Amino acid sequence: MLRLTDFIIDCPDTMKLAAFYAEVTGLPVKKSSNENWAGIQFGEIELAFIQVEDYRAPQWPDNEHPKQFHLDFEVDDIEAEQRRVLALGATLQRDCIGPDGYGFRVYTDPIGHPFCLCRNKGVTWTDQGPIWPQHD
Repeated sequence: MLRLTDFIIDCPDTMKLAAFYAEVTGLPVKKSSNENWAGIQFGEIELAFIQVEDYRAPQWPDNEHPKQFHLDFEVDDIEAEQRRVLALGATLQRDCIGPDGYGFRVYTDPIGHPFCLCRNKGVTWTDQGPIWPQHD
């Protein structure tokens, strides 16, 4: 049986990036974290950060320096969450929120990794694409 246990992100400073994502998610950095390996536990999965020498940041959306990964965070209030992540050091890169308030926004974290805040709650995904909730 295969079970995902860790999602590992290369970075130049494990504790700094772990602290950023701890603030974003509201979860603590694991006490055993250090300058080589830091983690945040999400149930059975750990979001981990590993220190690498000569780190080269992705330059999203430039394919010469590809994004390597991205994280999606579902939110109820995208405006409030945007204010919070920007204050923590994120940078807004692209706004894909439709007039109905659904969609996503792409940000980069303080060292260039992209992540999204998504407002897709209630969306039904079909082979033809998403079906958005109806509003009165």
